[in-house]
Formats: sequence, structure tokens, C-alpha cells
Amino acid sequence: MYRNMVTSRRFEEAIAKIYFEGKSPAFNMANGPIPGEMHLSDGQEPVAVGVCAHLTPEDVVTATHRPHHQAIAKGVDLDKMAAEIFGKKTGLSGGRGGHMHLFDDDVNFACSGIIAQGMGPAVGAALSRKMQGKPGVAVAFVGEGAVNQGGWHEAMNLAAVWNLPFICVVEDNGWGISVSKETASSIGSHADRAAAYGIPGKRIEGNDPYAIFEAAGEAIARARAGEGPSLLECETYRLAGHFMGDAEAYRPEGEKDALFEKDPIPKMRERLLADGAASEAELNAIEEDSAARVDAAITFARESDDAAPEDALTAVFAA
Repeated sequence: MYRNMVTSRRFEEAIAKIYFEGKSPAFNMANGPIPGEMHLSDGQEPVAVGVCAHLTPEDVVTATHRPHHQAIAKGVDLDKMAAEIFGKKTGLSGGRGGHMHLFDDDVNFACSGIIAQGMGPAVGAALSRKMQGKPGVAVAFVGEGAVNQGGWHEAMNLAAVWNLPFICVVEDNGWGISVSKETASSIGSHADRAAAYGIPGKRIEGNDPYAIFEAAGEAIARARAGEGPSLLECETYRLAGHFMGDAEAYRPEGEKDALFEKDPIPKMRERLLADGAASEAELNAIEEDSAARVDAAITFARESDDAAPEDALTAVFAA
């Protein structure tokens, strides 16, 4: 879990640095080696690793427009993911999808830039496994703002009606773009909504990877045992803006400084050392290995060929 958290953070630090190349003096998101919008997940790593530590490649995960931590925790190929973000032909989808539309069928991972869009596909994957008698569960990661979408309700209701091996994990970072949770939602904890579907719901406070791991383990074991879906809401923190270039004027003064003091990576490092679960040398080795993996992935992406314009319409329509 610590390795995946560190790898995700180092990966996003590298992406953040490269993203602004070629985008000055006048910012144009179409320019530079990484075109398009960019949404970073730094601070939210505990949710991804705490859940995905229980999953295997045959389990399905759908994620959001802020997907890097979940993709890394699920085991998505780092080289191909970097290349996809750079729009290269060696990317997961040949450079067609970019960072909000990562797809790796080797580990059953997908994400989408549309709010709550992953709910239907994840519930469908859970239904297919139940109907076909195949092993595996499906997990949909969504933000707290997505819970107010109609598609979220429809998918949750069907998951409960059909008693599917499905878990919805709500990443509550407190902000739906620039709108605070208390402004947009009439309920403090979305986990309480589980009662409306007759399923278990639990909120995990503190952005704690250990607590998330424990709660996710219970929900996933329940789904594997045929006992139906669960709803988890995990408090987490968005250390960056909604997107790269976000001025974050909507944040109350001092909020970000307070969040950085609760950065989950150094906190987990301290706990691993205090518990005797790892030595300083072991953690240093993990951090060095993560940095090397990220450097190699970025080099692979930079050195790969650009996606060919003539391939824009291939793999779009079925024959």
C-alpha cells in the first residue's frame, strides 16, 4: 500500500512538472507534450490503496476523471499509462483516450471524465459475473458530488435489487469542482444513503489507509460471499486544485495549509516505522524504486511515437 501511494505521488509530481511545458507565456491546454485537462489525485491515495489491496486482476474497477492513484493501485501498466497521457501510440488506447479515459483490460480497469459514468458499467460487470457464475467483484470509485447524479441512484438501486457483488466507494474530498459538499448535498454522510437501498453503508474518517483497508476488506468479502453490495464513503483530501491551473479562489483561507499538514504519505511512513512494520532502509528502498519506475515510464512515454492522425477513426466503430 505504501509503495503504491508513493508511486502515485511521484508519478503525479512528474506529470505536473511536464504538463506546463509549451503552455506559456499564454496558457493553452492544447499545447505541450501533455495536451488537455489534467486532474491530480495527490492526497487521495489512501482510498485507492486501501480498497485495491483486496482486489485481483479479475475484479473490475471503474474510476473517475481523477484516476491515477486508482489505476496504479489496481496494477495498470505504468509505462502504457504514461504513454496514453502523452497521446502516444504505445499508450493503453493508442493515445486516443488521454488521462481521463484510461482502459486496461489486463487488470479490468477503466475510467471516465463523465460524473458518475462508471456506476452503470461497474454494476453491469457485477451482474455479468453473477449471471455467468464467474468469480470477481466490481468496484466503482466516485466523488461525493457524483452521488447526487440520477445515474448513481439507478445503479445503486439495481445493485441492491439484484444482490450483486458490487461496492461503491465514495471519495469525499469535500469539493465538487469548486462547490463544497455542504452546499451541494442535504446529507452529511453519503454512507447514510445505503439505508435507502437496504444495504450496509459506512463512512471512514481521517483519510486513513489502515481504516479504509479494514472497511473495504469487510465489504469486498461480503460481496465475494454472495451477500450483496455495500456503500463506503471515505473522507479524503485534495491537495491540488480541481485541475492543473485551478486558482482555487473558492478555498477558505488556510484550508490547504492545514491539509498539507495531514499529508497521508508521511503519516503512513511514520506509522510503519513506529509499528516496526518496516525499517528506514526498507522504506527508502521503496521510495527509490518508485522514483525509478516513474522515471522509466516518463522516458518511455517521451520516446514513444506520437499517435498517427490517420488512426483517429480506427477502433472507434465496430465492423
